[in-house]
Amino acid sequence: MQPSNAPASPVAARGLPSFLIAGFEGADHRNSHGEPVAMLDATGHARDYAADYARVRALGIRVVRESVGWSRAERGGRFDFGCVLRRAEAAKAAGIRVIWTLWHYGLPDGLDFFDDPLVARFAAFAHAAARALHDPSIPAPIFCPVNEISFLAWAVCESSLIHPHRGAPGPESSARGFALKQRLVRAALAGCDAIRDVTPGARMLHIDPLVHIVAPADQPSLAEEASRVRGFQFQAFDMLAGRLAPELGGAPHYLDCVGVNYYHGNQFEIATERRLHWHLRDPRRVPFRALLHEAFTRYRRPLMIAETSHFGAGRDRWLVEIARDVRQAVHEGVPVEGLCLYPITDRPDWERPTHWHHSGLWDRYIARNGTPFRRMHLPYLRALRHVQHGFGDLLPGGTVSARDGLVVFAA
Repeated sequence: MQPSNAPASPVAARGLPSFLIAGFEGADHRNSHGEPVAMLDATGHARDYAADYARVRALGIRVVRESVGWSRAERGGRFDFGCVLRRAEAAKAAGIRVIWTLWHYGLPDGLDFFDDPLVARFAAFAHAAARALHDPSIPAPIFCPVNEISFLAWAVCESSLIHPHRGAPGPESSARGFALKQRLVRAALAGCDAIRDVTPGARMLHIDPLVHIVAPADQPSLAEEASRVRGFQFQAFDMLAGRLAPELGGAPHYLDCVGVNYYHGNQFEIATERRLHWHLRDPRRVPFRALLHEAFTRYRRPLMIAETSHFGAGRDRWLVEIARDVRQAVHEGVPVEGLCLYPITDRPDWERPTHWHHSGLWDRYIARNGTPFRRMHLPYLRALRHVQHGFGDLLPGGTVSARDGLVVFAA
């Protein structure tokens, strides 16, 4: 249990206009087939951002997570922030605060994760992005320099998710992944310095998945190894804070806000990687609030649930349960600054772009004439209303105001 003198309303203490956050998927890498993922385009948000902001604002949500996208902003050594500035202006007009992710996996053409110029190139990009987005009316803008450092290092070195890299689990891949994690931390630190050179009061949000790993039931001897591997999730945060690999230049002031991403598959067995199924109530699962307590106890920094969602019929129940755990953690003294519904609109699968997850508040469908359109998932809307009313003092943005019934609009 944490001290009772922690802020009861972290939103009021830190200044975000709403506790709930709408996340727009912005991954911009190339998948295992070498195909561009380009989620902003695939979801239609790159085109419909103004309407999207109006819709989430009507729901009482006044904060969004957006991606600048290094791969789309830097071409041929030149920066083009036109798309970013249009979204920034539309968000401001709608009364929406934006949390900007600068690097969401993808790299500019001709640059690789292991190239020596990576850190300096990213610092230059971060400085240019901060200048483009500088707004004196927002004294403490929030930036995530590098999205999911630990996940990205794993994806590049131990999977085939990020073209052209082909990794596989094993000691050599793990060592290579740790080296890349250090390189990404160096980039994130350089990005923080570049951003604060433009806006000294900028806040830094660093995000990684929050996981729980156990030994298979029939292999209890792996419990110690499971605990060791489980600890890997904290390496990037530890480096940023200067606790691990201090030669990288980390220090406590860099770890401003700890962002955690949490999905149904974030609890699993070591070796088999079998998930501890949420929908089957696997007894080895630990409550989400316990994981939040662990992260806060380790760093004593404010937390943000930077991504959470489920898909299909279970998404409404997932939201209610996650919100319940978050609220309980807050009342037990864990300073959670926000809960991001990610994605707020449906997204396609990275590897199978024709497969849509049905994981947002608005699902994507194709009409008989071939025209794509979105339809609000009403059970999720009802869950959202329930959550907003239940949070009460954590929701300065108010409760849901959208009308009941079917809401449909062109994609």
